[in-house]
Amino acid sequence: MEHLKIRPIQKADNPFVAEMIRAVLIENNAPKTGTAYEDENLDALYEFYQEESSAYFVLTDGVKIYGGAGIASLEGSSVICELQKMYFLQEVRGKGLGMQMMRKCLDFAQAANYKKCYLETLPSMLAAQKLYQKSGFVYLEERLGNTGHFSCTTWMLNEF
Repeated sequence: MEHLKIRPIQKADNPFVAEMIRAVLIENNAPKTGTAYEDENLDALYEFYQEESSAYFVLTDGVKIYGGAGIASLEGSSVICELQKMYFLQEVRGKGLGMQMMRKCLDFAQAANYKKCYLETLPSMLAAQKLYQKSGFVYLEERLGNTGHFSCTTWMLNEF
């Protein structure tokens, strides 16, 4: 899959990224409420990630969007960011691309002067949790902030 590249999201990517995220959530039998599925900004991620301290990256071959992940400030904090909406289509999973995306996001977070990175995920997304652990994330006993993702009951944190 050498033809795949990670690049910043573009406005034209919006509908394709939203479709990809919803498809992955449906594939994983995730609840539609309390997850990214119903986020108000899901259909306008390009616009949402225009803040200086935020970014969203897509994995693409130039035609199709195969995955994506974003970094944005955790509400109410200037030193903790959140890894957001990291999803990949099944056909690209297990090829090391998630680790490349994670590195891109964490490098961005550190360059933006964040000190910690938080994430929330579903308990059933075990492969994702393994990737997060390999990237330095540890489990937390309780959630940080108020993301609105009440169905995501696994919380993790990476301190740089």
